[in-house]
Amino acid sequence: MPGAPADTAREDAESGEREDDSTQSDEVLDREPVRKAGLQAEEVGRAPTQGATEQIPLEDRRASVSAPAPGAIPHGLLDQASKDPEPDPDPETRREVRIEDLQVGDLTDNTEDEIRKLRDIIWAHRHLLIGKGNALPPAAVGAICDIDVGNAVPIAQRVRKIAPRFREKVSDLFKGLLSAKIIRHSTSPWASPIVVIIKKNGVDIRLCIDYRLVNGLTKLMIYPMPLINDLLEDLLDMVLWYCSLDMASGFWVVSMTDRARAISAFITPFGLFEWNRMPFGLKNAPQIYQRLVDNALYGFLRIPPAVDQSTLTDLFKEGDPEEAGESSVLGRRSYIGDILVTAGSWDLLCDRVKALLEACDKWNISISVAKSFGGLKKVDYLGHRVSNEGLEAHPKDLSALTDLPFPRTLRAMQSFLGSLNYYGRFIEDMAIYASVLYELREVDFAAIRDLAGRGRVGPTITSGEDQQNDQATADPKWVEAKAAFSELKRKIAATPILRHFDAEKPPVVIVYASEWAVLALLVQDHDGTYLPVMFTSRTLKQNELNYGIVEKEVLALLRMLDLGYSMLAGRPIQVSA
Repeated sequence: MPGAPADTAREDAESGEREDDSTQSDEVLDREPVRKAGLQAEEVGRAPTQGATEQIPLEDRRASVSAPAPGAIPHGLLDQASKDPEPDPDPETRREVRIEDLQVGDLTDNTEDEIRKLRDIIWAHRHLLIGKGNALPPAAVGAICDIDVGNAVPIAQRVRKIAPRFREKVSDLFKGLLSAKIIRHSTSPWASPIVVIIKKNGVDIRLCIDYRLVNGLTKLMIYPMPLINDLLEDLLDMVLWYCSLDMASGFWVVSMTDRARAISAFITPFGLFEWNRMPFGLKNAPQIYQRLVDNALYGFLRIPPAVDQSTLTDLFKEGDPEEAGESSVLGRRSYIGDILVTAGSWDLLCDRVKALLEACDKWNISISVAKSFGGLKKVDYLGHRVSNEGLEAHPKDLSALTDLPFPRTLRAMQSFLGSLNYYGRFIEDMAIYASVLYELREVDFAAIRDLAGRGRVGPTITSGEDQQNDQATADPKWVEAKAAFSELKRKIAATPILRHFDAEKPPVVIVYASEWAVLALLVQDHDGTYLPVMFTSRTLKQNELNYGIVEKEVLALLRMLDLGYSMLAGRPIQVSA
């Protein structure tokens, strides 16, 4: 579900190529409002992670992110226009899902009886399954989206232009949304503008809502969003089978209050509309949905047996607590709609999948068949590839990073570093090389662009080619920056497999310190060989540069203890320098 950070880096790098153009066609639509609003089309963006690297100048900015504000209207609703969105949809909407569509097991690893057993368990809950072309899933039970802006005066922004060649596509998209009753016409005094994003093929579009002003007025809902590093550290090497389930249509299962509908109104060249279900992009949307999923997995609240799903009842305000003694479904959290079921045996996997489906049935949460896989030894999860052997960075995301040219703008460079930081746990000395890139400022890029515009610097920055007579090539800052950029891409392409932490094996932390950086490596002994579990590194602060080597090694150890707290707390640790 979460979009790869590498894709964002690539888009920013590509956008940097266009920043030098003095004019822009009306057909090239502005992406800036989307970036600033934190919107990402189609899927919820990844949560802030406990980064494996740390750069002091950007530390405050990263730490300030409490929850993502992802969102956009998923593209491709033209095939979904005629379906009934009511909580009890007509059975016709389910005929697209066949038992053959279930992606269960692999005959190279499983017997036909094993595959049949798991498939039958899933098919017994087929009323929860949503096919690729299906419409809005029924509303979840007891979860309501409200938007509290206090006494704020309604904000009505002007409509934004749409390039002529995309107007028909956008109008057809709205017809599909209206037909599915996902949106409706509005008379609200609020109006947020739409932002049309052109996909890389230059033909298809994504539609986003710029809710920045609304989000600025909205009271923040305090709720702990899971960290991806924590979810990955929960995985054990004793697991043999995985089942990855994706919740269908994400936020759209959450109903809206009348107040939220009015505030969510968005203005288009075709009229003013508002949402019947919770859209992507709202400030509290991730927290509201995460709370729903957490409660489904852990069972904190009890659903009244005669609850009327057509009424807007917020069980998190009015519900009764569940009786004590009930164990959680999986024993672990999930990140929004991405749920990973793990088991050491096939029978246990079947039992856990059944329990999960029963919990989804209880809360009326639908599952996407196209994005769910069951009974495999290796699955994709949160931008990583997970198996019994360990944790791998996703090859598709890595190739997107390794193919990037040297960024031409500071924003593109920061996007690359942010994407790189997502996989920092795989790179032993990332901070040492990345620190050179973090030192670059906008004035540096502006100077190079200015020289390039006057013909004095050509492809040095855009393509990374060496030219002995170029001023940029002669500047030590750019020589080091390009060398560090190339080395980081080389290391990305060669990321190792990290073993899952084994609670039965003693942890070993190897620390290293240089004049201006520290790094640490968590390893465990597997048949006489120390295999890596996690890397981390950071540059030293100004006041730490004068520390002795021992003090710096202690800093490296403290960094590992901080990032690997859930794995190392309460255990004896062997430290090697």
